[in-house]
Amino acid sequence: MRRGLLGRRVVLVDGVRTPFGRARDDGLYAGTRADDLAVACVRELLHRNPNLPPERVGEVAIAATTQQGDQGLTLGRTVAMLAGLPQEVPGYAVDRMCAGALTATTQVAAQIAVGAVDVAIAGGVEHMGRHPLGGGADPNPRFVAEGLVDSDALVMGATAENLHDGDARLTRERADRYGVASQERYAAALAAGRIDRDLVAVGVRDQGAWTLATADEPPRPGTTLEGVRDLPTPFRPGGRVTAATSSPLTDGATACLLAAQDVAAELGLAARARLVSFAYAGVDPAVMGLGPVPATRRALELAGLGIDDIGAIEVNEAFAVQVLAFLDAFGLDDADPRVNPDGGAIAVGHPLAASGVRLAIQLARRFEDDPSIRYGLTTMCVGLGQGATVVWENPHHPAYDGERTSGEHLASAGATPTTPEVQL
Repeated sequence: MRRGLLGRRVVLVDGVRTPFGRARDDGLYAGTRADDLAVACVRELLHRNPNLPPERVGEVAIAATTQQGDQGLTLGRTVAMLAGLPQEVPGYAVDRMCAGALTATTQVAAQIAVGAVDVAIAGGVEHMGRHPLGGGADPNPRFVAEGLVDSDALVMGATAENLHDGDARLTRERADRYGVASQERYAAALAAGRIDRDLVAVGVRDQGAWTLATADEPPRPGTTLEGVRDLPTPFRPGGRVTAATSSPLTDGATACLLAAQDVAAELGLAARARLVSFAYAGVDPAVMGLGPVPATRRALELAGLGIDDIGAIEVNEAFAVQVLAFLDAFGLDDADPRVNPDGGAIAVGHPLAASGVRLAIQLARRFEDDPSIRYGLTTMCVGLGQGATVVWENPHHPAYDGERTSGEHLASAGATPTTPEVQL
């Protein structure tokens, strides 16, 4: 039984991101405020969608993992005001670490689905050069003292090493091959013009002069398997996780525009993807990279779909081993063409709370480029042992029915619309 998101249909209208920069003192955004990165994304969304009256935006949700300094002060509200939205438009901040923007997206989608708002903006920002992961945090000592979590749970790279420990199939050589492939796929996508079409140029100061940031800084073109074989393993002596198989520390922001399907049609806004279902799941924090597995199983169950129904998968590459564990769990090949064909976070970077919307943007582009794909999913692991997955439908697919609501879909399938657990 295909259940999907009950209530009004929710569609992704548009999405943008800044170019991603390296989080270091001489990085792309060393002299740029975090909130200004998010503002640039929201302004670009409004610019690209002139049919949208700004006052129709009913909510702005912006995520950040380290909510302090220029990443604090209720980001959704402050970004909305700085972007020029009417003062009547409310906003709030979100924190689910790496799945912040994905959580912001599903939160506002739920608001739209139940009729609380018609249109909303969701996104995320992370300036890791200015606000390192865990900066200012004070983890309760009971977590370790009482054995609630292993000490490795607070070090993401250590949790990746634990995944290698737990499965003999997850070798360093295999992870190295995947890391190199991510760089190669990104380079090919960039050359083909599939990366820059959703980037918003950002004004930045470089050695006292203003310039425009227009390209991602983290990718390492020309990376080879031979060149990464002897890289050090910073998280464990003699380990298997290296810089070539990890996402780099990254600065950047994302934002997307969501609307009720009928409202999008009324305003003349295009639907690029329909949100079908979503799920979050918890796992042992010491192996947080396994989080996408139960989250995906639950999201597929709620959608009434199986992994074979999914024609496009965008999985966040926090670490190569985490992606490989996901592939193994669903019986997918390392080079499955459905998975990250344009590369992922190992190449482009992972500005923590912003990455979920990047996944959705890339998936939406794949929907447009290939109408034969009907369903896709975005998934990611989350620090402290969680996973997050969203299932999307392609509005360009020949079988897509833009008129039918989820409830009507259920009725036509002979099912009674009900409200299942953790489902709207």
